[in-house]
Amino acid sequence: MSTLLTAIIAVGGILFLLGIPMVLFYNKMVNNRAKVENSWGQINVQLKMRADLVPNLVETVGGYATHERETLTSVTQARNQYLNAKTADEVIRSSDAMSNVLGRLMAISEQYPQLKADQGFLNLQNQLRELEQKIALYRQFYNDTVLLYNRYIITFPKNILAAVFGARQMPFFEIDHAERSAPQVRF
Repeated sequence: MSTLLTAIIAVGGILFLLGIPMVLFYNKMVNNRAKVENSWGQINVQLKMRADLVPNLVETVGGYATHERETLTSVTQARNQYLNAKTADEVIRSSDAMSNVLGRLMAISEQYPQLKADQGFLNLQNQLRELEQKIALYRQFYNDTVLLYNRYIITFPKNILAAVFGARQMPFFEIDHAERSAPQVRF
């Protein structure tokens, strides 16, 4: 009987010792994922603020540049694409699209001296500039937390436990290929 009791205690001790690293791994993985989700939430707040600014920009620019309807429509469509995005990948793609069309919208504003002098437009332009800077900062923080999380779940032997718990790598928030190249200015 004592041999059976000793065997049970030994097996229980081994399971306990194996269980501790699993619990520690799981808790750290969940903590890292929470950091990623928090940083994603911060980006989403800034993207939502940018999307809320778009109708005012479109209205202001539209008052001066009535024949630029195609660009104004593109800006509105990009905003709607962002508002309807369901996944992180959709948000990232729609954010890139919005950045591209907002760049075109700002380029159009250069053609209208009255618009460039409009105080309301200048205020909106400054708000947009500040939001873009915040988005860039939050994007960097998000990508840093994603890097830590992904590295944590893909290194051996943690990748085995990550697979057991169903952990998946998170996507980076990368800039669109069109944004990577410098804009060409022609006179």
